[in-house]
Amino acid sequence: MTETNRKQLLILATTYPRWQGDHEPGFVHELAKRLTHCFDVVAVVPHAPGAQCRENMDGVTVLRYRYAPERWETLVQEGGITTHLRRRPWKWLLVPVFFAAQWLTAWRVASRDGIVHAHWIILPGLVARLLRRPFLLTSHGADLFALRGRLALWLKRWVLRGAADITVVSKAMAPLVVSLHGGAKPIIAPMGVNLADRFTPDPTVSREPEHLLFVGRLVEKKGVDLLLAALPAVLKLVPQAHLSIVGHGPLEDSLKAQAVRLGVSAHVTFTGPVAAAELPCWYRRAALFIAPFREAESGDQEGFGLVLVEALGCGCPVVTSDIPAVSDVVALSRGASQVPAENVTALAEAISERLLHPDRLVPSQEEIEKLEERFGWGVVAARYVTLLERLSAARRPS
Repeated sequence: MTETNRKQLLILATTYPRWQGDHEPGFVHELAKRLTHCFDVVAVVPHAPGAQCRENMDGVTVLRYRYAPERWETLVQEGGITTHLRRRPWKWLLVPVFFAAQWLTAWRVASRDGIVHAHWIILPGLVARLLRRPFLLTSHGADLFALRGRLALWLKRWVLRGAADITVVSKAMAPLVVSLHGGAKPIIAPMGVNLADRFTPDPTVSREPEHLLFVGRLVEKKGVDLLLAALPAVLKLVPQAHLSIVGHGPLEDSLKAQAVRLGVSAHVTFTGPVAAAELPCWYRRAALFIAPFREAESGDQEGFGLVLVEALGCGCPVVTSDIPAVSDVVALSRGASQVPAENVTALAEAISERLLHPDRLVPSQEEIEKLEERFGWGVVAARYVTLLERLSAARRPS
């Protein structure tokens, strides 16, 4: 497709970097910028305090719509929409304006012969269907697993049945899409990780033998409370163990209080969030990365777990839970081991075993290469280019 006849690709999302180097999850933008050689990419995403309303980021035109006075534009960051709505019910008042603003902005800029890529079923998927353009729908997990009310389920079905193609980021998500859609099988197409030149091993960096690491949002489904609960048993066997918690979110205060109650606060550091460019340094120094994912009370759970790939790509061993979504990653590396979800005793035993025997189950270079073949951005972006070019080729100007 030449520069002069490239079609517009309109990306609709709720989670998106607020600026270059932002610590908020950036996988939608990482994909978007890798599509600019094929399409004129426009991302319509929510505004946030301190962000520009319009800018060009890595060749992507980013339009951030306003949906409230700036100090109230807090529906997305630091936890995600479902977490905010559950913890602060008043934020439901923001949802109608949030939805209308995304639809109106998208409607104003959408090309007549362009295509749409909607990330998440609700709310971007609703906007995509109402735009009446062909759209690819990608579900990332929370939009599929949570929001189980009758109206939400009806809306999900309506959106899924209107999509030209559907992708999910792990095999575990596919059966639920099939049941909601009524038959069509989604394409398994995870987001990517920069395993080529960012999340890579560095033999010049020495691992700190008793350093435990968690990276992620501080929300229920990440299971950080389980990790803290396991720490006293770990310290009995490895008294010098120390846990770094990288990230922030609505549970931060309660987790800090839990560490104090358990008497482990001297062994825990809450670092706050760090930019993606800084994360490899943490993975390379840590002795063990821990991701004790679990199903939240709302039904929300991890859709894939990109942090596992990031850690393994840096050569860091991983302990995670046995939720279905992580099986796609765990199967590719002996550096990742699993314990039953929400089993604190098993989690403590696995952590202690890995700390006491650090040379066991370390990801090999061959396994890291297999991860890149499956989850590297080059492979992932090429898969999405194929899907979107097929959708674009089928599009006829109206």
